[in-house]
Amino acid sequence: MKPRIGVLTSGGDCPGLNAVLRGVVLAAEKHGWEVVGFRDGFEGLLPPGDYLVLDHKGTNGIMALGGTIIGTTNRGHFVAKIGGGDRAVVPAEVIERAREVLTELGVKALIIVGGDGSMTTALQLQEAGIDCIGVPKTIDNDLEATAMTFGFDSAVAMVMDALDRLHTTATSHKRVMVVEVMGRHAGWIALHGGIAGGADIILIPEIPFDYDKIAAAIKVRDAAGNLGSLVVVAEGARARDGQQVKRDMEGGEFRLGGIGDLVAREIAKRTGKETRLCVLGHLQRGGAPTTLDRILGTRFGVKAVQLANEGHFGSMVSYQNYQVQHVPIADAVNRLRLVPPNGEMVETARDVDISFGD
Repeated sequence: MKPRIGVLTSGGDCPGLNAVLRGVVLAAEKHGWEVVGFRDGFEGLLPPGDYLVLDHKGTNGIMALGGTIIGTTNRGHFVAKIGGGDRAVVPAEVIERAREVLTELGVKALIIVGGDGSMTTALQLQEAGIDCIGVPKTIDNDLEATAMTFGFDSAVAMVMDALDRLHTTATSHKRVMVVEVMGRHAGWIALHGGIAGGADIILIPEIPFDYDKIAAAIKVRDAAGNLGSLVVVAEGARARDGQQVKRDMEGGEFRLGGIGDLVAREIAKRTGKETRLCVLGHLQRGGAPTTLDRILGTRFGVKAVQLANEGHFGSMVSYQNYQVQHVPIADAVNRLRLVPPNGEMVETARDVDISFGD
């Protein structure tokens, strides 16, 4: 029997996950491993084990597909992050049950594809003696330990396409169109998508905004004959004297949402202009991955297998200086990469007359 390596996808889905799985499978076969894919994230590790054997034939053609063929979840027995950097401990008995399944299946190492919360769980498994390799995944592109995560480029492309379409209706009706995008703590999607889509105002968590400044920017555009305006707002953005707009959850991290509606209402009240809201939500997570995400996902999957083959357990794949490298998982968790308010990207946006409402 060939030595086995396990793989699971955890947390929110995004384009590029299947490219990672394909990269893992093809590289593993080359190194003499058999791959076991656990369904629905860490939950698949629980007895009796919910898994399938992944091979060349089973992953043929999946790279172009969004989502993940083995499923994912951000709920369940293994949730180890409860928001704002707080850490919840996965019960020891849950970890032991997972160990039993891995031992019974002959899985020597586990590749975990997920975001900061999933890496926190991976670290606990590693500390408990279960050999793990992490692969960073988040459309928010906000993990400090890697310069880029797959899924981000696809999300930005979706935002850009939406703005391209909304330009025409904003201009035709002389309206303000407010587009709410994802971005809990970091505004990378709003910033990149806004610049690429020609937004006039971008509101991000890192730069608290002022409603009067937003209204003033729109009035300046009107006076110059630009009667339609596009406002991109990250879900985690907040006014200078306000808080993030949250929706409560029974468990896990709180949900953000509603800031776009608040911004739209305040703009209409302060400018008298007809204002409409478009919340992109999960549209940013779906669909086929871009070329960049297919390539990056493949590289991440191959690197994860190489790390397992070389015994670099407790490591996370990391993209730095155009090279796929690795860092300790312990150095990667709870370290968010935020948009520098005075950084080059923000300055570029300001120089093409984009307002940040500050």
